[in-house]
Amino acid sequence: VPQGLLRAARKSGSLNLAGRGLGEVPQHVWRINVDTPEEAHQNLSFGAADRWWEQTDLTKLILASNKLQCLSEDVKLLPALTVLDVHDNQLTSLPAALGQLENLQKLDVSHNNLDSVPEELLQLSRLKSLLLQHNELSCLPAGFGQLVSLEELDLSNNRLTDIPASFASLTNLVRLSLACNQLTNLPADISAMKSLRLLDCSKNYLETVPSKLATMAALEQLYLRRNKLRSLPQFPSCKFLKELHAGENQIEILNAEDLKHLDSLSVLELRDNKIKSVPDEITLLQKLERLDLANNDISRLPYTLGNLPQLKFLALEGNPLRTIRRDLLQKGTQELLKYLRSKIQDDVSKPSGEPPVTAMTLPSESRINVHAITTLKLLDYSEKQADAIPDEAFDAVGNNPVTTVNFSKNQLSRIPPRITELKDWVCDVSLGFNKISCISPELCILHKLTHLDLRNNLLTSLPEEMEALTRLQIINLSFNRFKVFPCVLYHILTLETILLSNNQVGSVDPLQLKQMDRLGTLDLQNNDLLQVPPELGNCEHLRTLLLEGNPFRTPRAAILAKGTAAVLEYLRSRIP
Repeated sequence: VPQGLLRAARKSGSLNLAGRGLGEVPQHVWRINVDTPEEAHQNLSFGAADRWWEQTDLTKLILASNKLQCLSEDVKLLPALTVLDVHDNQLTSLPAALGQLENLQKLDVSHNNLDSVPEELLQLSRLKSLLLQHNELSCLPAGFGQLVSLEELDLSNNRLTDIPASFASLTNLVRLSLACNQLTNLPADISAMKSLRLLDCSKNYLETVPSKLATMAALEQLYLRRNKLRSLPQFPSCKFLKELHAGENQIEILNAEDLKHLDSLSVLELRDNKIKSVPDEITLLQKLERLDLANNDISRLPYTLGNLPQLKFLALEGNPLRTIRRDLLQKGTQELLKYLRSKIQDDVSKPSGEPPVTAMTLPSESRINVHAITTLKLLDYSEKQADAIPDEAFDAVGNNPVTTVNFSKNQLSRIPPRITELKDWVCDVSLGFNKISCISPELCILHKLTHLDLRNNLLTSLPEEMEALTRLQIINLSFNRFKVFPCVLYHILTLETILLSNNQVGSVDPLQLKQMDRLGTLDLQNNDLLQVPPELGNCEHLRTLLLEGNPFRTPRAAILAKGTAAVLEYLRSRIP
């Protein structure tokens, strides 16, 4: 270990020795605050920069990504440590002396070969974050609940078959991951974790979930994917539950009762189950944004699904649906919801029906669906191969509050100027599959816009004026000609989804993306990214990050295949 590093560490209190191929930790690292430093013997000057005796105790020691097989008991010579990071080594055990580091707040021993946790570790009364994922733990000490300050605990990817009952004492725990273990049940006592917001039990052997779990009032995200559940648990008290992931189970029935109390839910993921029908009560989930029902046995859907006001993503592929054509499923969520809404309308208006086209019908009326304008608030002039939207389309709107505009699949080379007439109502505009090469200021006046689809055009840039779209949540710019990430998007902080696949984007700015704390989905597939900045890993709000089909070398395809969380974790580990 270079003397310069040790000198700097004495001043800063932080020493980073990650990725140095160390087989063991040199003795002078443990003794950094005990021994008189080298420079004391050589340097007798009294300049401010050389006051070796004015040193700071080491508080942060990073030994990650080395070849360490054990840690010395001398770790106790660093009593001021608050952070100790030894992830990605070859440790098979931990020293008992760890229990003497009474100031330790974060301990990362993930990605090692540990098969047990020493009892002494339970003395760390100030420990807030304990990362033990990717080891070989088959059991935990019974007194684990003594770690009462813990806020984050990751035990994923081990061999645990049960959880100590003392977990009930971890009342400050906010995030708990038990994913990828061999658990067959959860102790009902964990319902005492009143602060828990995220619980991940994916990839275990759970057949049921204790009913007491329903009393966990703070729970916001629950992951139960890839277990053996036969029914969805009921959550009467989980008023804040926002995400429920229960895909790849054996759930056959979705009861109205199961859905009744989930009124805060924004994500419901039930793909790859055996669900046969969806109850009408699904429409009680008024805040639902993502509903994944792919690969089930559903043959019909309640048309009222089309009325869920926030729904942005609906996956239904792989179901034996009789009422919905397959090509419609491939057109995406918005088209599907419009179809479902139109079916509600059909059910209502079947007795009277639309007036037939007769010799007295004006041509403009037959070309423009006035019925859609008045009942669905939809102005649809799509698939006409038109190079301009005719005036009669806008004239037909009159005073009707149109919220959705579909001008896709035409030959438009610019934004229709009269679209500004709809600025007080319109929130969803589709201009995909045209020949638009630049965005005119007209579009930037639509201040209520939440959803903008510009895919398959000839765009190379976006105007700064788009910053005025302060409600925009979803923008689709796939299959255009962007060579750089459009800067204006960084300033639209309401964005939740950016789809930019199949362009020629060469770089992104991770620091600006980190500010976009609502951004959950970023699709950059099939672009020209030569490298992925490691700082992108700090964008922990991203739930879906798609990077396949770019020319960068790292992260490798195997890491990309593990999904967004793994990619972000990998990128964070590469931050210098």
